[in-house]
Amino acid sequence: MGNALKNVMIEKESGNFKRTEKRYPTMPGLEGYRKIEKIDGVIYDMSPSASVGHGIINCNIHSSISSQMKDRVCRVFMENLDFYLDEDEWLVPDIIIVCDPREIKNGRYRGTPKFIVEILSPSTARRDRLLKKKKYESAGVEELWLIEPKGRSLEIYYLRDEKYELEETYLLEEDKENEDYNADARIRLRGLPHISMALADIFENSEWGSGN
Repeated sequence: MGNALKNVMIEKESGNFKRTEKRYPTMPGLEGYRKIEKIDGVIYDMSPSASVGHGIINCNIHSSISSQMKDRVCRVFMENLDFYLDEDEWLVPDIIIVCDPREIKNGRYRGTPKFIVEILSPSTARRDRLLKKKKYESAGVEELWLIEPKGRSLEIYYLRDEKYELEETYLLEEDKENEDYNADARIRLRGLPHISMALADIFENSEWGSGN
């Protein structure tokens, strides 16, 4: 068994923040590989893997955006582009759209993304909502989506006067007999209005493999 990776996390306890550590074994041959974020001097291992539903939603959004980006300068990345805020602080968004390829060097992006998605999970929701959301706001990311897979909800934040404002909140309702039915509602990216997707398409098959 390879060396264990250390997962440093911030948890809130009695109004204060504390650091906790967890260790996960690495696969043989992958001891040197670490998918990590570094925020305010704290390193976070992106392990273990997120849920199957998390991955499916990621793929749904990435596939939809990618298919609508042909012949355009912008590109969409899924968990594979490090967004550097400075030389010693970086984030790994679930989905990120960048339109300035010259800002990508050695796999590191140092520009200002057009759009970011974070898919929440029990182990990362606090970090996504508190730490990362604030960092995206300060970096000038004009549109941020926060998605909760289990509740099938979507929050859309727009940057206004350098602060995020919650513009829209969706809770998927697929029953056409329900007055709140919204599965066909199309969600359009503000900065890239040629890109849109139906709410139902975002969550399509996200319950697959959940064990329910």
